[in-house]
Amino acid sequence: MDDLSSLNLSETNKMGPRRTTKGRGYIYTALEPEEAATDDVPNISDDEESGQDTEVSARAGRKKWQSRLKANSSLVSWVWNGGCQLLMQRAWDALVAACQRGNTLKSRTVTPGQPDLSQRYPANAICNRKYSLFSFIPKVLFEQFKYFLNLYFLVIAMTQFISQLKIGYLYTYWGPLTFVIVVTMMRELYDDMKRYMRDKEVNMQQYYRLTKKGRVPVASSDIQVSDVVIVEKNQRIPADMVLLRTTEKSGSCFVRTDQLDGETDWKLRIAVPSCQGLTSDEELFNVEAAVFAERPQKCIYNFVGTLSMIGGKERKEEPLAVENTLWANTVLASGTALGLVIYTGAETRSVLNTSGVRSKIGLVDLEINRLTKILFISMIALATAMLALKGFSVLWYVFLFRYIILFSYIIPISLRVNLDMGKLVYSWMIQRDSTIPDTVVRSSTIPEELGRIEYLLSDKTGTLTQNEMVFRKLHLGSVAFTQESMPEVKSHLLSALSRINGVPLGGIGEPLGGIGAPLEGGGQLVESVKALALCHNVTPVLEWPGGGDVRAGDQSSVDVQESEVVIFQKDGDQAKRCITYQASSPDEVALVKWTESVGLTLVERDLTSLCLETPDGHTLRYDILQIFPFTSETKRMGIILRDSGSGQITFYMKGADVVMTSKVQYNDWVEEECGNMAREGLRTLVVGKKVLSEEQYASFEICYKQAKLSVSDRATQVSAVLQSLEENMELLCLTGVEDQLQTDVRPTLELLRNAGIKVWMLTGDKMETATSIALSSRLIARTQNIYSFKQVLSRSEVHNELNSFRRKNDYALVISGDSLQLCLEHYEAEFVDVACQCPAVICCRCSPTHKALVVTLLQQHTKRPVCAIGDGGNDVSMIQAANVGIGILGKEGKQASLAADFSITHFSHISRLLVWHGRNCYKRSAALSQFVIHRGLIISVMQALFSAIFYFAAVPLYEGILMVGYATIYTMAPVFSMVLDEDVSPDIALTYPELYKELMKGRALSLKTFFVWVLISIYQGGVIMLLGFLLFEALFVHVVAITFTALVLNELLMVALTIRTWHGLMVLAQLFSVIIYMLSLVILNGYFDGSFLLTFGFVWKTLLIAATSCIPLVMLKLSYRKCAPPSYAKLLKQNSMLRNCCKVNC
Repeated sequence: MDDLSSLNLSETNKMGPRRTTKGRGYIYTALEPEEAATDDVPNISDDEESGQDTEVSARAGRKKWQSRLKANSSLVSWVWNGGCQLLMQRAWDALVAACQRGNTLKSRTVTPGQPDLSQRYPANAICNRKYSLFSFIPKVLFEQFKYFLNLYFLVIAMTQFISQLKIGYLYTYWGPLTFVIVVTMMRELYDDMKRYMRDKEVNMQQYYRLTKKGRVPVASSDIQVSDVVIVEKNQRIPADMVLLRTTEKSGSCFVRTDQLDGETDWKLRIAVPSCQGLTSDEELFNVEAAVFAERPQKCIYNFVGTLSMIGGKERKEEPLAVENTLWANTVLASGTALGLVIYTGAETRSVLNTSGVRSKIGLVDLEINRLTKILFISMIALATAMLALKGFSVLWYVFLFRYIILFSYIIPISLRVNLDMGKLVYSWMIQRDSTIPDTVVRSSTIPEELGRIEYLLSDKTGTLTQNEMVFRKLHLGSVAFTQESMPEVKSHLLSALSRINGVPLGGIGEPLGGIGAPLEGGGQLVESVKALALCHNVTPVLEWPGGGDVRAGDQSSVDVQESEVVIFQKDGDQAKRCITYQASSPDEVALVKWTESVGLTLVERDLTSLCLETPDGHTLRYDILQIFPFTSETKRMGIILRDSGSGQITFYMKGADVVMTSKVQYNDWVEEECGNMAREGLRTLVVGKKVLSEEQYASFEICYKQAKLSVSDRATQVSAVLQSLEENMELLCLTGVEDQLQTDVRPTLELLRNAGIKVWMLTGDKMETATSIALSSRLIARTQNIYSFKQVLSRSEVHNELNSFRRKNDYALVISGDSLQLCLEHYEAEFVDVACQCPAVICCRCSPTHKALVVTLLQQHTKRPVCAIGDGGNDVSMIQAANVGIGILGKEGKQASLAADFSITHFSHISRLLVWHGRNCYKRSAALSQFVIHRGLIISVMQALFSAIFYFAAVPLYEGILMVGYATIYTMAPVFSMVLDEDVSPDIALTYPELYKELMKGRALSLKTFFVWVLISIYQGGVIMLLGFLLFEALFVHVVAITFTALVLNELLMVALTIRTWHGLMVLAQLFSVIIYMLSLVILNGYFDGSFLLTFGFVWKTLLIAATSCIPLVMLKLSYRKCAPPSYAKLLKQNSMLRNCCKVNC
């Protein structure tokens, strides 16, 4: 059996999920009699038996031939499910790819101010437009006619140019189609013009280019590779650049990257030391300098490059990393920067990471598409039947096409227009809801999906929790300090510092804990506090009363007196300025704030040093020799410092317990205490240190510098050098930080559970922490049994664990990312089937790829809508893969919010978004689509009866203007007003979330409801047409007047009878349609007999026909509701009775 514990995740993802089981089902294995009596549950069979290879090969061959046979026999199914549309889209993508060939990305060597004329780099102009002047019309038409509905109507309209097939006027068919296309083109033109104006504004932003002749103004779009560009504070970085110089003395600056990676914290960027050391900017052109830059990459967190400089006879070569870069579309937050442009336009990191978002199609759209195909088949069948009854003649195919054109209204062209307009209304309503403020709808194509969610996959940190870290516990092995004992920590620290006879610390050659002080008791406590105060990437920022801010210790960015360069200069109780902390992680800020609370305050930090302030006011200064930042791969960060007073060099490191346990000296308590803290819901960090001699550090520095100068495989070489330094570290302490729960997260999860939505939590935290948060948030009930999936390393272990778990009924599942990966490798279908039966699933130690994979598997195996919610950049892949992606605008930035379909500010808002707005969107779209289909079906039934009565003549019943008016000005407003209808109030929907379960069944829009509306259309069309012929007197024009008026009146009555909650706009829509139609009767005197319209016979005949078509249906509907009332009707009745009882009691 192969050991899969070291499985390479990236390679696995490239290969895709694989299944090597014997099938999707389970194979029963023999059980002992006693076991069979108690555990009558099927096991998952393992096929690791003799002859496995032969069986697998044979099975693979059978599957291959079966798949070929299936492919050959499913051509009709492929076409039915949108194969033609897919083929057209692939052809378009291939054409675009062919046009883009040749744009290979290459590494380059860039000399400041000297463009390489032999290379051709892309222009720096930003272009977010979808269309150009020449491609607008072709692309818009292609996008519209790749849909079956529009293509169908185009073909029908084209047939009207053939004289034998022409029926009525051209505008009857070209008018509605042209209206739909023109409206779409105007919308696309408006959106593209807005994009063009935004692009133009950005492209015309002015910068200064530094040349040998001085500063030259240049527009952003004219910037080229090798330009030396000056960027002022709060300006956008126009292109990817290497930071050469900055006005700040420290040689560093801050950038805001929220528009690039979504993170709101400021990032520290460092100028190239050899360039920062030059006396002036112009001196750059007096030295021979060149920058080697790797080929453009998507990754914004890494960069490999070198700078070579020859000044006089000396040649310098310095490594360049991501901290030496300024990426395009970030904003300079401090000082003025001078950068060398290395990538422009399409080669910048921001453009390379901008990919076309996958267009999501909702279930409602797919269901309507299927119904449209059924209507198309019905239309062909009806035309064929009419032709058969007429009899096949010489020109039978001409009559067949004429019948098809006559019955083309069976598929209403206004269906998609009404649905798209309805979605815009739903999106507007969601954003206007005052109970969920600041909610943003970024994708208006899928609001109906909110009403049919069955699985909700949620992140933990920042989603279920607030991402506000509070320091809770410090464990030293022999003793632990909690919130209640923090004053004791402060007194220990103060007494340790006061032992050195009042001599300012950091100014003598004595370490903080005392010379030779053993790391136990108070000495270990002081060393632990000092390590937490030093080992981080936190930068203190001073906030001034005037609103300005500057890094502590950096005086170049603000005009202050020398005497004011102290952190706190108090006047009574008022401080002239206060200090805040900037960091990439809230965990680090929580640790630094805690050390401040116990008396050791970080007061100053720059590129090369940092200062701590002791409780008695003394300052400790340290020189920063090296920093090793935290990454998701290493799961740790480190720093090498030299005490300015004693000269002692110390390497501090902190990180996750899974990494640090192998780095620190042997101990018997870290693993146990990590588990204990995790069960309390705390995030843990292990802290260690190592004292280095001058010789050790010098040797390390040489190797580290050589590794950083490597252009190829730099990351591997740097990692190897660091590993030699990280061995046998001294264990200092274990910290516990609490992430507090979001407001109202418990009632929200309870409501979702009652609504029938299964909530899964996918997190990168350890298993114990995730389980604790799941219990405290009530994701798992206190009385719920929990099954912790064991750590598995091989296929046989996965097999045994799955068999064991299948015997557990109603257990919540907790599984790690590694175990999940092996389960999906060997038993994908079986694992998903088992997990879907659990009331809750918690996946721990999940990478972003794991999260997206779980979403995809749920979609594939359950065929149910999946919603994903998160707040960080690591949740983007999961959000984009889900049917509905919801982003929370939180402390981790805007990346998840910007990538999501819906953006909210609090997790609790999801209850109203799903249970109330989701319900309304789905039920309204279902009713609207079926009513529009009914409107087309009823007139087609009348046309069929008319042709049959007149010896199967292929002539239209109504003239073109009447047909166009029927689907637009006469009935469109009342029908569209149904998007305002409500079946229950928001209070009822939120009080009884069980109503949401009915929506998951999709009964509001199904084949059953569709055929009910078909029967209604057949009945009403037949009644109107047959009674019209029975009641007309002498002229055919009287039949047209009676039947058409009854038809319009019937539609208005049906809308009124269908509405459950009236709105003022609904009444106005009804009145508007009646008035418009009455005016039409007067204006269109060529279509109606005006004298006949004024007679009493016209009135009573029209009312009789309308009543006959509607009243029986109303009676049937009331009888059905009396016998089988819907759930919401029962709740409304119950709620009304409760209110009446309360009034009586009062």
